[in-house]
Amino acid sequence: MTNWGFPDFDAHEGVHLFTDPASGLQAVIAVHSTHLGPAAGGARFWHYATPALAITDALRLSRGMSYKNAMAGLALGGGKGVVLAAKQGDVITTAQLEAFGRAVESLGGRYVTAEDVGMSEERMKVIATQTRYVSGLPVASGAAGGDPGPYTAHGVYLGVKAAAKRGLGAVDMKGVRVAIQGVGSVGG
Repeated sequence: MTNWGFPDFDAHEGVHLFTDPASGLQAVIAVHSTHLGPAAGGARFWHYATPALAITDALRLSRGMSYKNAMAGLALGGGKGVVLAAKQGDVITTAQLEAFGRAVESLGGRYVTAEDVGMSEERMKVIATQTRYVSGLPVASGAAGGDPGPYTAHGVYLGVKAAAKRGLGAVDMKGVRVAIQGVGSVGG
């Protein structure tokens, strides 16, 4: 089996490259595994120095989602969407969000997208006008959905606590120093 020149290909079931000249969309959707269910993972909007780096990011993140969803006991596989920003500081347009929604829909449910870096609940609502395969849409209080940032942050915190306990013998985080790289919705 070939890795198509990408060391991180890791037997992905599919790596889909999408372009929409009318909107300027360039996107990658990597489907690592659908063994447990549809490949689920967020879509991010980010600037990469080269398209190859965007593909590598999608490959690594989709593989991670396979393991994350399996360890959580979810009937979901792993996937990831990456929408390329032409340059640093670009803003994604409604037309690009709609084109990405059509790209997700074209996979027929093999990939379910959600919010990630550079996306928001409002942007996911636009994507949902073009596909039914969107998770994390705003919902009533107490129900599942919405911004995953706080849940991801809590998971990171628990992981840091476990690492501090194992590596440092720390019973709590008192006196433990932790560096945070990037203070987006999760780091904040």
